[in-house]
Amino acid sequence: MKSLSSRTVRTALVAVAAGALVLTGCSENKGKTSGTDSKKDQEEASVQSKAVVYEDAAASTGPAKEVAGAKSGGTVTVYQEAGLSHLDPGQIYVSDAGQVANLLFRGLTNFQEDGKGNVSVVGDLATDSGTSSEGGKTWKFTLKDGVEDQNGNVITSADIRHSVERLYAKFIFDGPTYLQTWLSGADYRKALPDGGYGSKHLPASVLDTPDDKTVIFHFDTARPDLPQTLAMPGYTIVPEKTDTKEKYDKAPVSTGPYKISEYKLGKSLKLVKNTNWDPKTDSVRHQYVDGYDFSFGITESTQTKRLIADQGVSKSAIQLTGSVDATQIQDVVSDAATNKRTIKGYQPYVMVLAFNLDRVKNKAVRDAVTYAVNSKSLIAGEGGAYGGDVAPNLFAPTLPGYEAKYDPYGRLTNPSGNIAEAKKLLADVPAAEKKLVFAYANTEQGQRRKVAIEDALTKVGIDVVAKEVDGASYYEQIGKLDNPYDIYISGWGQDWPSPGTVVTPVYDGDQVADGAPNYSHIDDPKVQELIKKALTQEPTEAAATWKEAHHYILEKINPSAPLWYTKQLQLYGSNIGGARYSTESSYIDVNNLFLKS
Repeated sequence: MKSLSSRTVRTALVAVAAGALVLTGCSENKGKTSGTDSKKDQEEASVQSKAVVYEDAAASTGPAKEVAGAKSGGTVTVYQEAGLSHLDPGQIYVSDAGQVANLLFRGLTNFQEDGKGNVSVVGDLATDSGTSSEGGKTWKFTLKDGVEDQNGNVITSADIRHSVERLYAKFIFDGPTYLQTWLSGADYRKALPDGGYGSKHLPASVLDTPDDKTVIFHFDTARPDLPQTLAMPGYTIVPEKTDTKEKYDKAPVSTGPYKISEYKLGKSLKLVKNTNWDPKTDSVRHQYVDGYDFSFGITESTQTKRLIADQGVSKSAIQLTGSVDATQIQDVVSDAATNKRTIKGYQPYVMVLAFNLDRVKNKAVRDAVTYAVNSKSLIAGEGGAYGGDVAPNLFAPTLPGYEAKYDPYGRLTNPSGNIAEAKKLLADVPAAEKKLVFAYANTEQGQRRKVAIEDALTKVGIDVVAKEVDGASYYEQIGKLDNPYDIYISGWGQDWPSPGTVVTPVYDGDQVADGAPNYSHIDDPKVQELIKKALTQEPTEAAATWKEAHHYILEKINPSAPLWYTKQLQLYGSNIGGARYSTESSYIDVNNLFLKS
C-alpha cells in the first residue's frame, strides 16, 4: 500500500505514504485492540486479511449512507507534525497525503467500509467496480453522468486517459507503479516518454477510450486486483484542462467534497467546500463540515496535550496521521472520559531498518545489525504495548500468509537484541565496514528512534554517524538511488490483502528506481523468479511461493531488519462526531466526520 507517514512510514502511506491502501480492521470508536495483549491483538488482526468485495452499481450510487446524529457546519482543526509530502495525486504514496486525498480527489473506484472491519470496492467516478473479460485481462469502466471538477468541467474518459498517461512522465516519481507496469512493463516510461503531453498516446490495445464515458484497460495477463489498485490515492484523477505538470503538486484541482482555499507549504492548509461536488454521485464521502484547517509543525506531544486539555479549537480537532505521544499514553487511557475520545487499531505496517545494499554489501554486517537492534527500546518510544509489537519477520499479522513463529533472527527470544551474536559476526569485519551512516527524520519520534538505534549498534562496536533529514521529505530522500545513507528506518503496509503488495513493491528488482519503495535496492534473480511465478498463480497456490520468497529474502539476503509491527492510538476533541477507525487507511476515518455543535 503505502508507507506509514507520521508514525512514520511511507503510507505509501506509505504512510508511507505513505503513508497509501491498507486493510486493518477495527470496530467503530473503541476498536478491537486491547493495546496490552499482543497475542489477542494479532488474532484480531488476522481477521482483517479477508478478501475485499467488489460491488455493483447499486452500492456505487450516492449519496453515502448518513452518519447517525450528523450535523452540518463548522470547521475541523487538524494537527500534524510534518508537512505533506505531495498533493499531486500521481505522487501520493504516503499515508498523510493519502488521508487528505480522500477529501480532495476521486478515482475510478474507491474503498467503502462499514465500521465493522468489512471493506468493499465501489465505483467512484465509475458506475461500478468494473467489469472484467478475457479471464481478467480486460477491464471496462463506465463513467457516471455529470461528475464535475471544482471548476465545473465535466470529467470524461479523456481525463482518465490523461491521468494514467501523465504517470509515465519523469516528474512523477513518488507514487505507486502497479498500473503503469501492468500496462507497459517495468520500463514503462519508454512506452510514453513525454507522459502523453505531446501527440503520442498509449495505443487502444493498451488503454482504450472509445467514447466520453468508457475506459477500457487491456493487460497481457489477468489483473484481478485492478479495482483495488485504482482505489489508491495515487490513481485519482487530474483533469486534463487544469494540469500544470510540476506545479500541480502545490495547487491541485479538486474532484472531491472539498477544495484548497489556501496552502502554505509546510505551515498550513485550508480546505473549503467544493460546491461542484454532487453527493448523489458519491457513495463514500460526506460534506458535513464547512472545511478543514490543517496546522503543520505541531509535535505529537503538543497535539496530545492540546487534545487532552480539550479547550477552544482543540474540542473540534483531530490527529491526521499522528498518534498519542508515547509519554502521555497512560494519561489518556487511564482517564475514562479521555479514553472515550480515542480510536485504536492494529495497523498493517512492518517497521524495518532498511540496508542500502549499494553501500552495506557485507551480509555479516547486515546480520549483525539485525541481531543487535533493540525492538523493545524502539517500541517503548512508540508507546509500548499500545504502540506496537516485536516483529520477527517482514510480514504483518494483517497479511495472508503471516507466520507468527517465523523468527530467523531470534527477535521474539531476544527483543532487546542479541549482543553476543552480533559481536561474533563482526569479529573479523574491517573497521571501515563497521561505520554506518544512519538517516533519521527531524521529528520527536525520529529523535527517539535515533537514540535507540545508536545505543544498540554502539554496544556491538558499530560506529553510527547519524544524519538528520527533514520529516516532510524523509521518504523522498531515502528513496533516492544515490542517497548517502547506509541504514534508515522505513515501514510498509499492504495495499490490499496479498503478500504480492508487500514483496513486489519493496523487494522486486524491477522497483529499483528513484522514488520507488525498494529502499534497500535489492535486485536478486531468485526473488525475481519467485515474484513472477507467484503473480501467475491463484492466491491459494501463490501462498506457498510468497512464503518461499519471504524466507529467501530474509535469510539469504537480509535487506531489512524487522523491528516492530505498529498499532494506532489517536485522540480527537469532544466536539468531533462520527469518529471511527478506518479499516482502509488505519487512521481516523475522515469521510464521516462532523461537529456536534
